[in-house]
Amino acid sequence: MGERVVRDGERRRRRPTKGGTVLSAQLIVETALRLIQEHGAAALTVRRLGAALGADPSALYRYFRDTDDLLLAIADELIGRTLCTWEASGDWRADLRSLGLAIHAGYQAHPQAALLTCARVTGRANELRSVETILGVLRGAGFPDAEAVRIYHVFVDQALSFAALDAHVLTLPRELREAERRAWPEVYGAVAADAHPHVASCAPLLVAEMSRSAYPAALDMVLASAAGRLGFLRGAG
Repeated sequence: MGERVVRDGERRRRRPTKGGTVLSAQLIVETALRLIQEHGAAALTVRRLGAALGADPSALYRYFRDTDDLLLAIADELIGRTLCTWEASGDWRADLRSLGLAIHAGYQAHPQAALLTCARVTGRANELRSVETILGVLRGAGFPDAEAVRIYHVFVDQALSFAALDAHVLTLPRELREAERRAWPEVYGAVAADAHPHVASCAPLLVAEMSRSAYPAALDMVLASAAGRLGFLRGAG
């Protein structure tokens, strides 16, 4: 999909495609997500999308300038899905924890898309709503604006970094994932104590710990640090 700008007034297609489908930006995004899940980044072409939608590939330009414009829409869709499943409780620490876990889970449900979108800034409605929500939680908790922005930055980048890391594991071929899983009990669980005393001593814990994502523990560490900072600021005030 190359650069091609279509005037806003021409973006909507009101007639059904030759396959009987009425195109919309939402339908294109949902179809692209499905194709990416099945085929990875290679699926993000107008030819594949047109075939999946039963539409002439050129019709997609009525809705998106190019594939990067579509990719940003996909990224914003994933953010929006997270926000739809999250509810605030009024406890800032619990709210950020549940939101962080929801972000991580949302990307794990679409690992191929996560690899393509986690590092992108969409500047679109759902992302703006997400930033507004997180800053609102932090400012409502009593963090000064500079602290709220700094914690927001750490919180979001941590969630997206782990989302991309864990998504990468999920996109590995099954045999490679299994080989990596076996490495912990078969290699680290069997090291000689005289050669690697610390690993040998911690081997059972390593085997258990390394089989799961570190994100929940890392998130708790960040939130504990933020809570400590808030307590300090209140004491200093």
